[in-house]
Amino acid sequence: MKLVSYWHDTAPAFSGGAQGPVEGHYDAAIIGGGFTGLAAARQLAKAGAKVAVLEAQRVGWGASGRNGGHLNNGLAHSYLSAKSELGKDRAIALYRALDSSVDTIEALVAEEGIDCDFRRAGKLKLASKPRHFEAIARNFEAVHAEVDPDTALLSAADLKSEIGSPFHGAMLSKKSAMMHMGRYVAGLATAATRHGAVIHENTVVTERKQVGSRHELTTSRGRVSADNVLVATGAYTTPNFDYFRRRIIAVGSFIIATRALSDTEIAATMPGNRTCVTSMNIGNYFRLSPDNRLIFGGRARFSATSDQRSDARSGQILRAGLAAIFPQLAKVEIDYCWGGLVDMTKDRFPRAGYHEGVWYAMGYSGHGAQLSTHLGMILADAMLGREDRNPLKGLEWPAIPGYSGKPWFLPMVGLYYKALDRIQ
Repeated sequence: MKLVSYWHDTAPAFSGGAQGPVEGHYDAAIIGGGFTGLAAARQLAKAGAKVAVLEAQRVGWGASGRNGGHLNNGLAHSYLSAKSELGKDRAIALYRALDSSVDTIEALVAEEGIDCDFRRAGKLKLASKPRHFEAIARNFEAVHAEVDPDTALLSAADLKSEIGSPFHGAMLSKKSAMMHMGRYVAGLATAATRHGAVIHENTVVTERKQVGSRHELTTSRGRVSADNVLVATGAYTTPNFDYFRRRIIAVGSFIIATRALSDTEIAATMPGNRTCVTSMNIGNYFRLSPDNRLIFGGRARFSATSDQRSDARSGQILRAGLAAIFPQLAKVEIDYCWGGLVDMTKDRFPRAGYHEGVWYAMGYSGHGAQLSTHLGMILADAMLGREDRNPLKGLEWPAIPGYSGKPWFLPMVGLYYKALDRIQ
């Protein structure tokens, strides 16, 4: 078993990073070489702007290369919950932004010729308990009537042709998609450089100072100045950006990938070949890979760290979870096990905008794979003086009281949600 991301291990390495010192002046400096930063860089460079991407590791090293491979439309919350918290207009706008995010990726993949196995698969929100199906049905009625007619409610009997496990029904979101995340991020980085962006990998930003209208960034490989700065680092945001650290909770998410399954095994487990998410608070998400592995993830441990030892321990928990849902795969070989950090906000709504001279997009709360590309392009357009299409503009983002970026409370949160799953 390899303790590395399947997406990293099975994608061509990006080879277009700039060599030599980091120096010069740019129209925009982007901190973070994931989907958000690379999409913004490509959009800016296409418009003729001089752009530098500063990535502490390599492109796609963080959440963009460590996720479950889903491009799900819809919200992290139920739509009814979002309406209650945000109001109907904002909830609809955010829901439609997620729809548009999948459209944006599909169009970008086609325009740039990125070979990443993009496919409209549809997503199943699976009811793990009968009362969960009742809640899913209520949410479906509102979604279907008010914001997304491309949805369907499936009974337990309907699911027999979709998944080889006894769930109590599901909501099908037909616009949802999937792709190979490693190939996409490498293709997106290559597209950004082809349009003129400069990407510096292994470049840690250690300090930012604003001098007049310019920003001066000190990095591990030199200094640059820029008229605009975009922080696109999510859960990997460093302490020198304290404003964001006090608002982002980094939570570990862990994933395993089986060996390639046979046609018979696929027919017995995932004949519908969709992205799937269970309804438990500490639930699981899964899909088939392009080479027919089952990619199975979840919050195996409530931790703010992800290293190979914690990944391996979490992998054992996930293997047990996989066997509980698919006993027919209880003894299947696990080829990959990896973890990553999810940038959660307190209310689990993402944030994007402009604060004290800095642009930002983060807090995706588990829905970043689809939304990040879209928001990166939207913020790039705002920098260029184009129409501001930010669906999150004006959404308040208070700091978490008593929190400085180290989520000591995560084990207690995990115990709380485990208790809820037992009684709900």
